[in-house]
Amino acid sequence: MPFLTAFAGSSGRQFQFGGGKARFDVSFLVIAGGANGGSGGGGGGGGGGAGGYRSAWDGETSGGGGAAESPVEVTAGESYTVTVGGANSNSVFATITSTKGGTGSGSTGSSGGSGGGGGNGGSGGAGTANQGRNGGNGSADAGGGGGGAANNGGNSSTPNVSFGGGGGAGRASNITGSSVTRAGGGGGGAGYQYAGGGSGGGGRGASGGTPTPIAGTANTGSGGGGSANYAGGGAGGSGIVILRYPDTYTITLGAGLTGSTATSGSDKITTITAGSDTVSWA
Repeated sequence: MPFLTAFAGSSGRQFQFGGGKARFDVSFLVIAGGANGGSGGGGGGGGGGAGGYRSAWDGETSGGGGAAESPVEVTAGESYTVTVGGANSNSVFATITSTKGGTGSGSTGSSGGSGGGGGNGGSGGAGTANQGRNGGNGSADAGGGGGGAANNGGNSSTPNVSFGGGGGAGRASNITGSSVTRAGGGGGGAGYQYAGGGSGGGGRGASGGTPTPIAGTANTGSGGGGSANYAGGGAGGSGIVILRYPDTYTITLGAGLTGSTATSGSDKITTITAGSDTVSWA
């Protein structure tokens, strides 16, 4: 019978099977693509919601107040799916799926990883449990609510003055070795005063005097800003997949993936910024 030895590295458990394949834990940050902001429909469109935020690293919590998740146990030599979601698309690592952000609207915001902001009196969309927060509500006088985010819900627009609601704040992670905030909500658009996007890359909304909303920042999973007219809102930012694992293993990325690997202490950290394919370790 093969023997089994277990030991712990900085990324978690490693298991070495005598005569067989090694298994070890991979910590992760998986963020889906943020959503587009909404068209104002003649008023203020809601900001786009951030993509779902799921984390398993050093006790950091996932989005929406969720608890820290468990690392994924992988087997050396086997392949695991990775997809980095573009705007309005899910991101995946193995069994972990983060849900795309909810689109902002000129009426009721869509649900998603974080919910999209509502517009013109509509309510914000719901976030997904353990991934993100709800979008803010729109006001009846043409102010769009902010998109929900990993850390906070989107702000509702200010009634009677046509002010948009600010996007919710994103969440910080130091899985790469330095603290970076991602997954901010898009700001609401309004006829009079747009609102800013949330920290972590949310795009600001538009107003009558500043008619172009801003897109969410690429590879943060942040939402785009809402429009102030019939034009479309800002595009959502693409997501990201970050994997951290013991430096005794070497990762191979499928040809369909774009990424890079760095070393921190006794770990390797692979940041994947685009594509869909498989990864494996040796």
